[in-house]
Amino acid sequence: MNFRKIQKFCFAGLASAFLGAAPAVLASTNPNTLVVTSSNATKNQLLVYNTEGKLIQTVATQGQGGASGNSGGIEVKDNVVAVVNFGSRSVSIFERWGNGFVLRQLVPTASSPLSVAFGKDHFYILGTTTVESHWMNESYVSSGVDGVATLLIADGSAAQVGVLPGQLVVTEKSNMIETVNLTADGAVTGVPTMVANIPSNVNAPFGLVTRGNDAYVTIAHANEISLVRNGAILTITGSGTQNAPCWLTLVGPFMFSSNSPSMTVSRYAVYGQKIVQDAAVVATFNGDPTDIASGDGLVAVVDGLGALSHLSIFSVDEDGNLTLLNAETISGAANGVAVVRGQEF
Repeated sequence: MNFRKIQKFCFAGLASAFLGAAPAVLASTNPNTLVVTSSNATKNQLLVYNTEGKLIQTVATQGQGGASGNSGGIEVKDNVVAVVNFGSRSVSIFERWGNGFVLRQLVPTASSPLSVAFGKDHFYILGTTTVESHWMNESYVSSGVDGVATLLIADGSAAQVGVLPGQLVVTEKSNMIETVNLTADGAVTGVPTMVANIPSNVNAPFGLVTRGNDAYVTIAHANEISLVRNGAILTITGSGTQNAPCWLTLVGPFMFSSNSPSMTVSRYAVYGQKIVQDAAVVATFNGDPTDIASGDGLVAVVDGLGALSHLSIFSVDEDGNLTLLNAETISGAANGVAVVRGQEF
């Protein structure tokens, strides 16, 4: 499979976003809410923005960037932010200090990291060929693995990892969705298992988002989103007029998908086993979205076009309408995005 063509669909960048007015906006009321991404450059950096879109801090990760075609390259848990350093096979762990962050440690990885996820007291890293677990306590992550598994295909096409009760869910763009069991205390154990009922037209599983027992997984080049529960696909919904839904985020009853080649975000209503497209287009871009995240009444999208990326920050109301607050230019191919909930100081 030609992964350059796959990557052309589901990553690139953003240039500018626009959206019409929306009623009853519920923007974050906490001025200390932050949005973070990474420069993904050879000398990788954590880029910290306020909700006005102003870059307020740049912190070296002490690692090398280079990730692409993945989601979850930056993740947040409380005051802790994790950033992948693809080129140097490490993950940087930052802790919030006031309205900025300090680098606490570098965690080495079994293979080049692409996506990370936090559990209750474990930290999970998806690399190009492996998925691994590290015990953690508050802001400290153990540098040693307490569990590691080789992916079923392990050809470098890994895309994202998510956490479910008692297991992880992983996508590989070479047409694989798999689960990995966890021990009672949260460590990776055993070997991955292919998810049941993967459709015969499967074509490039990409992004995912989890909540409770459910994992919503995009099958990007089949223009579909699937619901995975208890190790099997239960529901498949088409993306309608929008091509290649790639990355997902959940806001209450709504799920938003960033559709890279269509340069849009779509909105779905999700409940039970239902995935219903509620609005084909709720935001548009001049570049290809590469990641999407939400929190504190905000939705943030990174996209790229050529040598530039942009970070767009939207408010979201109770009806799932998005209103663009700011769109800022980033030099280079930024990777990952996350919303850090506001803190009281």
